[in-house]
Amino acid sequence: MLCIELRFLAGRYHATPWGRHVNEGEVAWPPEPWRLIRALLAVWHRKLHGYHRNRDSERLTSLIARLAEVPPIYELPPATRAHTRHFMPGDAQNTTLVLDAFARVLPEKPLKVIWPELELPESELGLLDELLAGLGYLGRAESWVSARRTDGTTVPNCWPIQDNQNRTLDVDGDPNLEVVEMLAATPADIYAERRAMLVTKIKSSFRGKKLREAMEALPKRYIDALQIETRSVQRMSWNLPPAARWIQYARPLDAFRVERRWLAAPSGRSARAALFLLVGKRRPRVEHTLRIAELVRWATLRAATEAGSAPPLLSGHSLPAGGPPHQHAFFLPLDTNGDGFIDRVLVHVPGGLDSVAQGALGKLRRLYDRDGSDWRLVLEEFDPAAETLRWTMQAKHWCSTTPYLHPWHRKKRFAAPDQIRRECRHRGLPEPENIERLATISVGGRTRRPAHFVRCRRKRSLVQPDRQGSFWRLSFRKPVAGPLALGFGCHFGLGLFHPEEERR
Repeated sequence: MLCIELRFLAGRYHATPWGRHVNEGEVAWPPEPWRLIRALLAVWHRKLHGYHRNRDSERLTSLIARLAEVPPIYELPPATRAHTRHFMPGDAQNTTLVLDAFARVLPEKPLKVIWPELELPESELGLLDELLAGLGYLGRAESWVSARRTDGTTVPNCWPIQDNQNRTLDVDGDPNLEVVEMLAATPADIYAERRAMLVTKIKSSFRGKKLREAMEALPKRYIDALQIETRSVQRMSWNLPPAARWIQYARPLDAFRVERRWLAAPSGRSARAALFLLVGKRRPRVEHTLRIAELVRWATLRAATEAGSAPPLLSGHSLPAGGPPHQHAFFLPLDTNGDGFIDRVLVHVPGGLDSVAQGALGKLRRLYDRDGSDWRLVLEEFDPAAETLRWTMQAKHWCSTTPYLHPWHRKKRFAAPDQIRRECRHRGLPEPENIERLATISVGGRTRRPAHFVRCRRKRSLVQPDRQGSFWRLSFRKPVAGPLALGFGCHFGLGLFHPEEERR
């Protein structure tokens, strides 16, 4: 048995199937036998030809002929299809958008190319090892590869539909397989027969200069036919290189399925917060914090109920009586770069995230709004450090990020400052020494009043003591650990405070 192991060092494999346009976004997966053989021949000419100049090339011809005689089978690692988009250089009025499609593969998961019944002599094995060692990329130049021969165990999952005994596999009856056509080299004896037929056809179709060009484009030697340039094939209007053939392969239907890798809490302990990256073409403004927080909560509960029931610390319902207040989840959209748009979401659970809650948060992928907007959510880390997220640091002075809405009805001698002190006592926080009201705050370099923010929940029949909101600066005697969110709607990003530097 011969087995070649390929590791894609950059985690990408770039290759467009023969006959497909690059903007179709298709990826030749797995690497076709034709592409692999031509890559080995390229290594011979570019890296080993000078070293072997005094040797006969018969070993190379024999090695390539043996590899082309029987199509290989594959062991495919988990992969997913991806692409980037680029505008080709040109004038401002004539730019071309091009897709760069590739297969995303983990570098530590190798792809194996296997010839189960092929036995090579030691001399050809040594040459093959040298060719594999010199193989720097496969496909396009971005597909860095490390190749070597291996004797390890294999579990093939992609194979030709027709085997060596011309027996056809029943693929239609297996719902887990799909058929893909891959380009492979023809055996040497079949190429000799095909060339004879092509010569007869060329002589009957062309005369003079065109006949000479066609005969020159059709190599006599098998090894030369494998190295024919694509422009020669196009000039002769051939649909395939003369030494190539199509082979149908049975590939797993989920060959491009994304492999989910759950992010675990640090050191296996129960986390208290999870930080998400919010990605979208049009990110929401900070003024819509309440709307985004409600969407994150709905998405979290939907993901949790798919696996059973939502944990009380995520839903806020059925919490044990007599426990500390506000131990359930705070959904806090954040603007971490100060541009006025939400780019992160912090889900803070003071009561702790167990494995069930972590699994539910790990399933969050997208947010959908009623107006058709949608964003992607990417879980970045659990328990973000204060050095990377300032809302989680300790500070004495805190300033409003979003409007504070007092949770109780305003009464005489029970205004907003009194309610802030009372809520701090209930939370187990020290009372602020100084509470200063702010008329406006800066959001992305723009001056904002509470009226610029969304301040009303979508939940019907909800008693809301305050619909106007206000901004405040709180000063404590000792540093208070964040995140700090107070008042009505504090679990949905309202009443959020950010730490402020010491004023001198």
